Amino acid sequence: QVQLVESGGGLVQAGGSLRLSCAASGRTFSGYAMGWFRQAPGKEREFVAQITWSNGRTYYGDSVKGRFTISRDSAKNTVYLQMNSLKPEDTAVYYCAARVVVISDFSSWGQGTQVTVSS
Repeated sequence: QVQLVESGGGLVQAGGSLRLSCAASGRTFSGYAMGWFRQAPGKEREFVAQITWSNGRTYYGDSVKGRFTISRDSAKNTVYLQMNSLKPEDTAVYYCAARVVVISDFSSWGQGTQVTVSS
């Protein structure tokens, strides 16, 4: 059973930075892709970033390209989302998710962490 626990959310001023962490447990993740998604009130869930655990290949949503960086630490089984140049529109609950690489749907989700960016 995959377990994902996010941390690192909080309140930050526009232009600031935050780093989110996702601690993963329950199995070996070499055949997995890890993703970050976010959902703001009244809006649909939005893809933020993804990293393939085995080779580190990354993908980003258009709204965060150039500002956010996803990375992983295999020794700690932890995925990070470094968020720079934050904007008020980045305010949302951020979720960590995992999927088997050969399956398109993310099947495991964390509980989410709130990020609030003030103007």
